Amino acid sequence: MNKAQLLDLIQKNLGGDTSKRATADALEAVLAAIEKGVKKDGSVQLIGFGTFKVSKRAARTGRNPKTGAKMKIKASKTVRFVASSSLKKSL
Repeated sequence: MNKAQLLDLIQKNLGGDTSKRATADALEAVLAAIEKGVKKDGSVQLIGFGTFKVSKRAARTGRNPKTGAKMKIKASKTVRFVASSSLKKSL
């Protein structure tokens, strides 16, 4: 499912009187709030859905797939999603 399909599904669930623009604005607001929460607190927990949390990756040595030469990969941060047990059961 892509973003346009998600917006159509949300609009359908909200009812016919909801505009596509209002639906898109609501989705953007939710995504921005999750992004802000992860940056500020390190995690955002949505009960019944899952948790978005910051995960740290250690520095490591990798290989250039084209040349096979060794290269250093810097330490970095990424966001991980852990599904809730109720979401896992629904699959």
